[in-house]
Amino acid sequence: MPTAILADRAITDVSGPDAEHFLQNILTLDLDALGQNEARPGALLAPQGKIMFDFLVSRSGENALRLECRADIADDFVRRLMLYRLRAKADISKQDQVLVAVSWQSDSAASQTDSTTIVRDSRFPSPVFRHYGVASAATAGEADWHAFRIANGVAESGPDYALADAFPHDVLLDQMGGVGFKKGCFIGQEVVSRMQHRGTARRRVLLVTAGADLPAAGTELRADGKVVGALGSASGSHGLAIARIDRVKAALDAGSEITAGDVAVSLEIPAWASFTYPEAASAEDA
Repeated sequence: MPTAILADRAITDVSGPDAEHFLQNILTLDLDALGQNEARPGALLAPQGKIMFDFLVSRSGENALRLECRADIADDFVRRLMLYRLRAKADISKQDQVLVAVSWQSDSAASQTDSTTIVRDSRFPSPVFRHYGVASAATAGEADWHAFRIANGVAESGPDYALADAFPHDVLLDQMGGVGFKKGCFIGQEVVSRMQHRGTARRRVLLVTAGADLPAAGTELRADGKVVGALGSASGSHGLAIARIDRVKAALDAGSEITAGDVAVSLEIPAWASFTYPEAASAEDA
């Protein structure tokens, strides 16, 4: 199975008798549902509901959790966690020079399940494993990994969206177990819950396919002169976009061409996602 070393990732450890309770009260995901050998996506939100930090969470021992995020935001992430810690009995520390690798297209987890340093990435329908501090030989490059991630409709901050500019619904955290709607309060919970219960989420990650290489991330998607979204990361003619699904539906119904720059594209909901295109245009576009 392909294995790639991810040089742009960092690990923060949170441990101690209050570690899980502390994180449960501030992060989006429900830690009660986190298994022993899995990594789940989550976010730390601003009070207004937008994502400040995105990461993967896994268990690393008794009363200990491992948070994997982008290396360039790790120091800010640690500072924010320490700000919220208050009197909780929890130690927060960033690991120095930890090896992070990922493997995919494996049909068996038998050799992985007895190790807390190799955990399944639950964002994917097929087996994908994160390796922490394990000497794994690279058999693929980071570009191969991102092509696989893109093909599966899994968005990440940086290449696909800017932090402080997206709600959890926008990047499908609600679809992949990254938001605990029944666990109670967390930072930004009121806004996110309102979007969920009112069904007002209109920006969503979609798969993008074109007949030629896609332009750069950030390129606007347009239909009939109207902006419907923007490209995120791409691998050749395949990519991701965050788009207004009501506007995409209106363009599809009208038979209008959707373009990214001068490249015609088609848009598709990831097969594993449960949301659908709305039946009618929103009042804003009516």
